[in-house]
Amino acid sequence: MSPTTSPFGPLAVLVDPRAGNGAVAAEVDAIERALTARGLEFRLELGDSSDDLRRLSASALERGYRFLAAVGDDATVQDVVNGMFREGRPIVQEPVLGIVAANAPSDLAMSFGLPRDVEGAVKHLAGSGTYPFDVMKVAVTAASGERVVRYAHNVAEIGFHAAATIAAGSGERFANARRFLGFWRAYARSQVRSVTIRTDRSTFEANAWSVVIGNGQFTDGIRLSPRSFPGDGVLDALVFTGPRSDAYRLLPRIFRHGDHLPDPHIKELRAKLTIDVSASHPMPVVADGRDLGTTPVTFQVVPQQILLKV
Repeated sequence: MSPTTSPFGPLAVLVDPRAGNGAVAAEVDAIERALTARGLEFRLELGDSSDDLRRLSASALERGYRFLAAVGDDATVQDVVNGMFREGRPIVQEPVLGIVAANAPSDLAMSFGLPRDVEGAVKHLAGSGTYPFDVMKVAVTAASGERVVRYAHNVAEIGFHAAATIAAGSGERFANARRFLGFWRAYARSQVRSVTIRTDRSTFEANAWSVVIGNGQFTDGIRLSPRSFPGDGVLDALVFTGPRSDAYRLLPRIFRHGDHLPDPHIKELRAKLTIDVSASHPMPVVADGRDLGTTPVTFQVVPQQILLKV
């Protein structure tokens, strides 16, 4: 079968061989075969680091590609999305983002019901179906004390939930054991802090042990921000204001597909522009499973600048 161009032009396939504890690297040949079988015109490139993936993403758009596929997990998607932006806007108008999880964990794929296997994911790269979705522009405090800007697409965690994600590490191997150990390590080290959350509508001050900012719903396969959807132009903030023991009191409800809302110890806030979070002491910030820095941090809605291939 001779290659054909998709409705969005030829496809740049950007592979993160590190994703899935290196499992994605073993899927490269299968991805190429599946793309060829679908008759898609494509160029496949491997990125060995986050900087590589961001550079390859930006370079593809600069060379005239509009359709990019991120092959890997949510950190991979974050890198590719960051490469799409320059000076606060996409390099090209309405770039199209495809996701091929290649059996790596992918919360964004879960949010949209996209397959994680290679054949199923590549099937979704064909055709013209897209969904315009939002991302978050995150201005976070780096270890150097400087403010750095990253774009994130899914869920951000601040405080306890961020510390648990960092402690658990990444990948699916021994995932349940990692989560268990990460949870208790974070519980031992995290503290209740005085936090201030400012939105475009209000200011909320409280003592809290965790704050969750939701664009999407899932993080590490758990529906932590169940009222969020990455296409409504809104960010949701959940402020966990109860005692620190709520971290394990709420676990059964969180695992029951996000049944922890509503709760008297969780303050829900929404914003159409920005959410700013500061604390009495720096709190860790994680987005899309990646450690970004600490508070103070600002989240800005970037509405529907990217088309997700569905």
